Amino acid sequence: MTIRKNPAAPRKILVTSALPYANGSIHLGHLVEYIQTDIWVRFQKMRGNECHYVCADDTHGTPIMLRAEKEGITPEQLIARVWQEHYDDFAAFHVAFDNYGSTNSNETKEFAQGIYRKLKAENLIEVRSIEQYYDPVKSMFLPDRFIKGECPKCHAKDQYGDNCEACGAAYVPTELINPYSAVSGAKPELRNSDHYFFKLSADTCQQFLREWTRSGSLQAEAANKMQEWLGAEGENKLSDWDISRDAPYFGFEIPDAPGKYFYVWLDAPVGYMGSFKQLCAKSGIAFDDYWKPGSDAELYHFIGKDILYFHALFWPAMLQHAGFRTPTKLFAHGFLTVNGEKMSKSRGTFITARSYVEHIKNTEYLRYYYAAKLNGTMEDLDLNLEDFVAKVNSDLIGKYINIASRCAGFITNKFEGKVVLPQRMFNYGSESQGVESDSLQASFASKASEIAALYESRDFAKALREIMALTDQANQYIDEMKPWVLAKQEGQEERLQTVCSSGLNLFRILTLYLKPVLPELAKKIESFLNIPPLQWSDAQTLLQNHTINTYQHLATRLDPKLIEAMVAANQESLKPMTESHSETRHAEHQQKAIAPIAETIGIDDFMKVDLRVARIVNAEHVEGAEKLLKLTLDIGEAQPRTVFAGIKSAYDPEKLKGRMTVMVANLAPRKMKFGLSEGMVLAASGEAPGLFILSPDEGAQPGMRIK
Repeated sequence: MTIRKNPAAPRKILVTSALPYANGSIHLGHLVEYIQTDIWVRFQKMRGNECHYVCADDTHGTPIMLRAEKEGITPEQLIARVWQEHYDDFAAFHVAFDNYGSTNSNETKEFAQGIYRKLKAENLIEVRSIEQYYDPVKSMFLPDRFIKGECPKCHAKDQYGDNCEACGAAYVPTELINPYSAVSGAKPELRNSDHYFFKLSADTCQQFLREWTRSGSLQAEAANKMQEWLGAEGENKLSDWDISRDAPYFGFEIPDAPGKYFYVWLDAPVGYMGSFKQLCAKSGIAFDDYWKPGSDAELYHFIGKDILYFHALFWPAMLQHAGFRTPTKLFAHGFLTVNGEKMSKSRGTFITARSYVEHIKNTEYLRYYYAAKLNGTMEDLDLNLEDFVAKVNSDLIGKYINIASRCAGFITNKFEGKVVLPQRMFNYGSESQGVESDSLQASFASKASEIAALYESRDFAKALREIMALTDQANQYIDEMKPWVLAKQEGQEERLQTVCSSGLNLFRILTLYLKPVLPELAKKIESFLNIPPLQWSDAQTLLQNHTINTYQHLATRLDPKLIEAMVAANQESLKPMTESHSETRHAEHQQKAIAPIAETIGIDDFMKVDLRVARIVNAEHVEGAEKLLKLTLDIGEAQPRTVFAGIKSAYDPEKLKGRMTVMVANLAPRKMKFGLSEGMVLAASGEAPGLFILSPDEGAQPGMRIK
């Protein structure tokens, strides 16, 4: 636990986001995390806290090595190119890292090897000989995900070496039927190799993790998931973690183990330390003040919920037993859907950051929309493209910017840009000529603490609702005062100047509240208002006897046609590329390969499979199963059926309830360890991570046959 020595002093905070892998482009799903983190960091800096934000490219592993080989370049050349692309994309969305590094750095290597040596000294490293598949063509041992074959349980073709995505069965690669290398297509050979394991099963690790995962460092839903993975007190469910890979491999060599390399997930989180060490070197920060046990600094990791296992178990166990402090908090967020569905290349909604910039240009619109959806939980959020356009145009243009455009012209044209605030301030909602009151200004300023608390808790959605409610009040004030009418009335000059000055003061406070979300727009407004950069403590400040600059247009409406063009362009990018356009840097291109088509069957064979529309009546976790969910399916029969499906990694059971899907209804029941499975739900998967259950079109009813 972090104990601050002086609660009144500025906080010392180190913040990280998960490291993007250097094998593909940044897309809109990635940006949820980096925008969320950047907003929180900007807020902390506006509060006067000493807050540092670091990140890095995750650069090691077999996929990097193979891709570089395919492109005819070195891994170092590949990661340098992708690093620049990632850096440029983040900059375009105003994600302001204090240092953006690479895991392929001397700093990260030093920390990774140092942590390993300390774990070894604590007797937490064990060497074991394991049997694994070897590709005789590529002369390399194959990771499980690079071995494919026939599932030994349900006999589905082209399944990965560790689990079947058709039936959910878990197994080891040696159990696959007719295995082949996903790298060369060759039949792999079984060979023995010494591997290095981090002994997570050790009592000291188990006890520490039970305490740490209950310490308040995790969100409630994440803490519950960790307890499920750890098991009950006295139950040891954690397996030892294989932290080594054999040459050839792009990564850091394990000390005193020639030809053995750290598995990428060992040195990836260590990249946080390496990147921060680089910042320390150039900024004069003391590294130990943030990473040594007993530090009063705060350490926060923003991550996706899909990598909780590594960050909430492996990472704190490594830190604890290597003599470093553990994170103050892990903040996990959900996944992004687009128009209510998973990002899709065929629908054009698998959109890269670069594609967004090229078509929409204004990246703060997306920052605002994401912020309006983020509430600090692990819930998924949806980018509804039609709603995106409507919300930006309504909130930012129609409400917020509208305040300045209704007031600024009168101040610059009639009063030489002079903002005044005499004692008599006109309160909206009153028919009197003026009320000696500053209640509206005071009301806006009094919201600073409440909105700050919402930013602090990462409930950006509620913060923006509060800010937009104030925006409505400001517009109502201007509607009541009618400056456009006052401008035409003789003798109302003082009142016109006061009303417009009051409107601009309200606009200034709203800009302060929105600045973490809209930093570039805030910078334009600070220039227009002729004020220094806004800090949170400025909420009580008023512009009085102050000269502003001439108003320039601050933002334009978002044209729906730009969205349509962006989606169309992303659909276009999936068509076969000519030789001159064979760019390989985009995630779409990397993931477009499909599994080989199975051998031809006749219509009679197909008709033997009885596919039915099913409603998921209930979905729940299966105790002791790492990959399975228990589904209760209604297919129109008197009694619902039970199906165990290997989709736990992709779906929250609560989100499945009530959903329609497709099942194989005449599959022979299969007795499993957890009960009888009476069918199979259909799901799609490919080379890229991800599992997608099928859904029928609207109107389909349980029991309908698919033919």
